[in-house]
Amino acid sequence: MLLHNLENESKKNNYSYYESSDFKPLIEKYNRIKYSVTEYIYILTVKNVVFFPDVVIPITAVKQKSINLFKSAYSTYKKIGILTKQYFNTTFNIAKFNIPSLSLYSFNKQIFSNSKTKDIYYIGTVAKILKFLIMPDGNTTVILQGISRFKIIKLIQVYPYFKAEIIYLKDEKPQKKDKEYLILIDSIKEIAIKIIQDNYNLPSESSFAISNIESKSFLINFVASNLNIEIKNKQILLEYDFLKQRAIETFRFLNIEYEKIKLKNEIQSRVRYDIDQQQKEYFLNQQIKALQEELGDFSYEKEVEVLRIKSYKKNWSKEAQKKFDRELSKFQRTNPQMPEYTILRNYLDLMLDLPWKKYSQDNYDLYRAQKILDKDHFGIEKVKERIIEYLSVLKLKGDLRSPILCFYGPPGVGKTSLGRSIASALNRKYVRISLGGLNDEAEIRGHRKTYIGAMPGRVLQSIKKAGTSNPVFVLDEIDKMGLGSQGNPSSAMLEVLDPEQNQEFYDNFLEMGYDLSKVIFIATANSLYTINIALLDRMEIIDMNGYTVEEKIEISKKHLIPKQLKENGLKSQDIILGVKQIEKIIESYTRESGVRSLEKKISKIVRYAAKNIAMNKKYLKRINMSKIEEVLGPPNDPERYEFIKVPGVVTGLAWTIVGGEIIYIESTLLKGSGNLSITGNVGEVMKESATIAFKYIKAHNYEFGIDEKMFELYNIHIHAPEGGVHKDGPSAGITMLTSIISSFLKKKIRPYLAMTGEITLRGKVLPVGGIKEKILAAKRANIKEIILSKANKKDIYDIKKVYLKGLKFNFVSKMNEVIDLSIIK
Repeated sequence: MLLHNLENESKKNNYSYYESSDFKPLIEKYNRIKYSVTEYIYILTVKNVVFFPDVVIPITAVKQKSINLFKSAYSTYKKIGILTKQYFNTTFNIAKFNIPSLSLYSFNKQIFSNSKTKDIYYIGTVAKILKFLIMPDGNTTVILQGISRFKIIKLIQVYPYFKAEIIYLKDEKPQKKDKEYLILIDSIKEIAIKIIQDNYNLPSESSFAISNIESKSFLINFVASNLNIEIKNKQILLEYDFLKQRAIETFRFLNIEYEKIKLKNEIQSRVRYDIDQQQKEYFLNQQIKALQEELGDFSYEKEVEVLRIKSYKKNWSKEAQKKFDRELSKFQRTNPQMPEYTILRNYLDLMLDLPWKKYSQDNYDLYRAQKILDKDHFGIEKVKERIIEYLSVLKLKGDLRSPILCFYGPPGVGKTSLGRSIASALNRKYVRISLGGLNDEAEIRGHRKTYIGAMPGRVLQSIKKAGTSNPVFVLDEIDKMGLGSQGNPSSAMLEVLDPEQNQEFYDNFLEMGYDLSKVIFIATANSLYTINIALLDRMEIIDMNGYTVEEKIEISKKHLIPKQLKENGLKSQDIILGVKQIEKIIESYTRESGVRSLEKKISKIVRYAAKNIAMNKKYLKRINMSKIEEVLGPPNDPERYEFIKVPGVVTGLAWTIVGGEIIYIESTLLKGSGNLSITGNVGEVMKESATIAFKYIKAHNYEFGIDEKMFELYNIHIHAPEGGVHKDGPSAGITMLTSIISSFLKKKIRPYLAMTGEITLRGKVLPVGGIKEKILAAKRANIKEIILSKANKKDIYDIKKVYLKGLKFNFVSKMNEVIDLSIIK
């Protein structure tokens, strides 16, 4: 019927039509096939279909290569071998099907040695080319009829298409009087007709076609080729040599298909009445579940049992086991379509994934730890010494009840990477969470399970990710946690970082305590002013000051340049940066305490070399000063001291989040009534310092030689240049007082002098912070002399003497000493 319809269609639509001159009837005994003699034949590989003997199928060829293959086969042998592609290297349960193995490429590499033939079965069906049609759209349709199964002996051609030496495989038929075989054939026909009748997607005419098939072998092959089963199972059916065995397996698959259809119809009949969307989804899930359970592939009860077995393997407390069993029981009773179902499943998965009492083995080799710290970080000797002390206590005591370390300093000095180095030294897992911008307590403690979309806090999520209960846990940017409407996350961190409390850290989602006492918590911060006082009390602050130019040069040579060469695919000889050139980049293109901006500039120079190498262009390997300006652009004016021969202008030293800077304080007298004003985008603390300085001068004018009447005749105005930058803090107190006195006395300030310190109404000079960064800023600006509070003298001892070379320090305790040292007589 198929061939007759195609012939009529070709006449009606006027497209090309070719027919084999020796076309055989649909079902014919191919007695002339010689099973013991090899034959050469072209091979067609197909996907998603297995071709059986006696069956007729149309194949549409779209690619020109396939069309040429059919033409070659049609013009020579009038036959073609059909092999099925297998796209997944799946391990099959061969014993289940009682056959030696599947004929995958991977089982016979001697036949298929070319990569193009990977995962192709080497047993298929030889087909007769019955019809060759060229359609109006240019595609070619070929009608094929299976002749016999075959097996590839040797692949003799790959391009432009496959050609192979094959041998025909004979079907071993049972005896004619085999009653079991005859009953099996009748059963196949009967159940196939039932499937057609019960499956509304199949045309009822198909049952007549099945009823009229007389050939037993054709019936088996026809039904097998139309089974709704996986390709691998169809291939198994094709590879059976015994026709009876093929019939048995075909009957088994038919029974499975019939049971599925019957079960589907039963479920549909029970829920045929009107249902809303939620009920519809539930029905579909129940249908899938019932089918899967019937096939033995999946069981809801089995899933629950798997979870229960996993729980028995966990090394947790009896309380945790009891909690898990209670939640698992609740999970069994919950409708899968309810929101609580997903939450309960997530909860059970969390409990199973958490590393209860699972700890990694620590390595307490302190000499090894020192080497790792020295390798990963240049300088910061005091910090590394404190870390070794911390690890020493941990080695001796075996617990972590010492204070939590908090690395405090400007960006880019290596605070976060120190945590990774500590983890490497101890052979512990490393996890990190960024707390910047976090303003919800639930991010730390988790959400309660009553909320849709509830999940554990980031602390437990990170512990789960680490896979152990004793990782090195870096709390990055702890100073940038905010206060929002959903609670205060800083307060939630108190329990995390308190050694007396974190043995039973309570997460709202977990609803029970989890032991965090073995975790090494390390915090990082750029500023201490925004950290909760109670939280700050639980941490030991370790200052990580900025690097000097000399330290930055060494860091560049040992770390930054090799890192950028590796990331950009270059070798050390591809680009050379000398010490002078690195110093030029540091001083003219960066203004920072760390090395983050420096690394970006070095990366840009390395990319310049990478671009030229990739484009086969000549370039300058040894970078000079002019090439730096060409690549990085015009240099920024370095922060240099400028001697201003005007009274009232004083150089101060300031600390910013990116390091130290010099700052100019200007003041001038105007006719008025003794009022004070200040401009320059300054904060409240700095305004208060200006007020204190002015009030102190008015109260002690006779000590400085200022006529009292001047306060009634003149106003004083103070200005801090660079109004776009916010300035605050008490450290400019002595600078503003010196500036005001200089204006009143109309005397200039000594050149190359800078100062920093807080003042009081009693005229005392108090210590300030950020001394190292301020000294580095002074040295960069070519300052020669610095005035500091006597209480800051101890901070000088922490700085290497080589970095203090060329600087003179004056330590004072009273404002009179500052004036004597700064104003030119």
